[in-house]
Amino acid sequence: MLIREATQADWPAIWSFLRTIVAAGDTFTWDRDISEERARAMWLKEAPGRTVVAVDEDGTVLGSAETHPNQGGPGAHVANAGFMVDPRFTGRGVARALAAHVLDRARADGYRAMQFNAVVETNSRAVALWQSLGFEVLATVPEAFLHSEKGYVGLLVMYRKL
Repeated sequence: MLIREATQADWPAIWSFLRTIVAAGDTFTWDRDISEERARAMWLKEAPGRTVVAVDEDGTVLGSAETHPNQGGPGAHVANAGFMVDPRFTGRGVARALAAHVLDRARADGYRAMQFNAVVETNSRAVALWQSLGFEVLATVPEAFLHSEKGYVGLLVMYRKL
């Protein structure tokens, strides 16, 4: 697996799984019926943000991640990131590889920490992955996410120093 900077040419592959993941309404806080144009603007980051893709040896996009400052100005030294893996490729280490890459790149870019503002508490695979990579849960915002099947569930604020 290769992780590289995403290009505009990668967008159709990213969109094919991003729209499915967002529409499912169980792991991501975006509007479930987000337009392609809005999704592209939100996912394909401009500097100082970054967007990467994980690809296999054939160039198939397996997943993607985006990183950006969590806040502006005096809070810009803390990174934030989003991750999506094509459901056809889950369980193959794509998310872990993307996470390791993003953490290394954020550190190299001068960020001092990474914060996730909204990890759905019922997304046990993601929570376990982040905790295995040294993230801690700082808080749970009760009933802050309307899960498509489970109703109102909490959102976790997770943090890791870099």
